[in-house]
Amino acid sequence: MASDKASWWQSGIFYQIYPRSFQDSNHDGVGDLKGILNRLPYLTELGVDAIWLSPIFTSPMADFGYDISNYTDVDPIFGTLDDLDALINAAHLKQLKLILDFVPNHTSDQHPWFVESKACRDNPKRDWFIWRAPALEGGPPNNWLSEFGGSAWEFDPHTNEYYYHTFLAAQPDLNWRNPHVRSAMHDVMRFWLGRGVDGFRVDAVWYLIKDDQFRDNPSNPDFRSGGLPRDALVPLYTADLPEVHDAIRGMRRVVDEFPDRVLLGEIYLPIDRLVSYYGRDLGGVHFPYNFALLTARWEARSIGRLIDEYEAALPPGGWPNWVLGNHDRPRLATRIGPDQARVAAFPSVDIAGNAYPLLR
Repeated sequence: MASDKASWWQSGIFYQIYPRSFQDSNHDGVGDLKGILNRLPYLTELGVDAIWLSPIFTSPMADFGYDISNYTDVDPIFGTLDDLDALINAAHLKQLKLILDFVPNHTSDQHPWFVESKACRDNPKRDWFIWRAPALEGGPPNNWLSEFGGSAWEFDPHTNEYYYHTFLAAQPDLNWRNPHVRSAMHDVMRFWLGRGVDGFRVDAVWYLIKDDQFRDNPSNPDFRSGGLPRDALVPLYTADLPEVHDAIRGMRRVVDEFPDRVLLGEIYLPIDRLVSYYGRDLGGVHFPYNFALLTARWEARSIGRLIDEYEAALPPGGWPNWVLGNHDRPRLATRIGPDQARVAAFPSVDIAGNAYPLLR
């Protein structure tokens, strides 16, 4: 799937917008789509090439929009579908690309799919989510942990089974081994691509597939008292499974149905495992987010070694990228100071003059 023609994302600066705190246009205390539209001149003045919106879909907001109850509409706190269409069109007139945050790993527990799935064990959508009977001795089916602490299994007394949630109990995981789930999520992507969005940042993509034998995760020998509870186990059977790459290839094929679009993957993994998400023959994400700079020592030699390691690991034709910040981390200026933040904000260019995507 590699191409000799350079694409806009290969040298673009991607600017994340967290809509609820960016610009409030109607004075209700929450940022909105019209506020972003009003700030497009500011964004073009910054010199960015693309804006990535954190989730703006209908949501109960248990996790600030990462719990979606309707994938194909805008939550009223942000505006309307017409407002988003207007923003897409206005951004394109200013030569700005617009990326949406796609959250395929889980829905809200108020999504109609989950409401149906929870209704009874023989509901047609039961297998759209990950349900499991209690362990023989009672309690959760295995030892899998939530990223937010505690068991990743939530008991449903109505059907006497547990459902799995990587994050909050209000965010049940979809079963990506079910072809109907994949087809439905592909249709969601087509809905937005057809409206003109320029691609997706795919949330938590390395979690999409779980072990179909539901084996216990092994203990983490490096875990120390006081660490995050989730780190007590190695997520051998709940993250970065080989089958996840087939799911990603399916999403990439959908994106490739539309000209000049991009698929970006949120993946927190060591570099040697991260680069596998470019996919066989570059048929995975266009690039998996390279978060190495978020924790790197801000010193020239350390960064130089990091660059060498990363570029040596890239598959042939794989395009590099560097992430400077996101909503999960402290702001860049807070981490390294305002003077160094200005240095970091320059587009990344190597000695051959090739520019790389910069995400901030």
